[in-house]
Amino acid sequence: MRLSFQERLTAPGAVVADGATGTMLMAAGLPTGVLPEQWNIEEPERIIALHHAYLDVGSELVLTNTFGGSPIKLSLASLDARTHEINRAAGELARQAAGEDRYVAGDIGPTGQLMQPFGPLTYEAAVDAFARQAAALTEGGADVIWIETMSDINEAKAAIEGAMQTTDLPLVVTMSFEHHRHTQMGNKPSDAAKTFWDMGVSAIGGNCGKTLDDMQVVVQQMREAVPEAVLVAKPNAGLPRMVNDQAVYDTSPGEMADFARRFVDMGVKIVGGCCGSTPAHLAAIAAAVR
Repeated sequence: MRLSFQERLTAPGAVVADGATGTMLMAAGLPTGVLPEQWNIEEPERIIALHHAYLDVGSELVLTNTFGGSPIKLSLASLDARTHEINRAAGELARQAAGEDRYVAGDIGPTGQLMQPFGPLTYEAAVDAFARQAAALTEGGADVIWIETMSDINEAKAAIEGAMQTTDLPLVVTMSFEHHRHTQMGNKPSDAAKTFWDMGVSAIGGNCGKTLDDMQVVVQQMREAVPEAVLVAKPNAGLPRMVNDQAVYDTSPGEMADFARRFVDMGVKIVGGCCGSTPAHLAAIAAAVR
């Protein structure tokens, strides 16, 4: 019998998550201008293949293809009326790929809008949008709701509050600290750690960002701020450079694996990759931390 996700967080051994979704789907032929989330209902076989690419090399947890799955983000393609369908389908596809032995994380990314007073998005509207997304992901079979790449603590809080309104699943929250180890809105890792942990989430950490060295500092600052926290590190495979209009990431699987081992030695529980990371990177990470 597989442990629940919450139980897995206290069991021995690191949890290896997956790698990039967007760059992998573009490599699989996602047309320019088509939202990745559309493929949950239009090209389900390709989404299942994406998940298998990571599961087959050792990922214990995969994120659903719903980074931009909030109704606010889907409205850009006039798909907000299909929010529940798209997110539920994503959960079902990930569950089909993962089976009952691995874990499915229902992925929630930022809305793409600035929150008041800096932009038009109200806190209440954000809470409602994230609540709808979390409900559909739960219905689709997720084991955990995974809130990621947030740059505004208030938006992340809205996502946590929204998810808690419609699901009892554990919550993981990570922010992107890409501006001198602060988020785009100026939030510090220590402040994020204290805020989210006090709200009752199950794990906190960083994803995306700039460099592996930066990620190491981020998780160290979170550890110092909340010593008892369960930590997550899901960094990019370095910074991209453009080659023939394609983003190329230069960090090797071996380098990613070295840092993953370092993160685990620091007490990080969940490791994986973000932009530019491939199944080769995750295979190296899985081998390094087990």
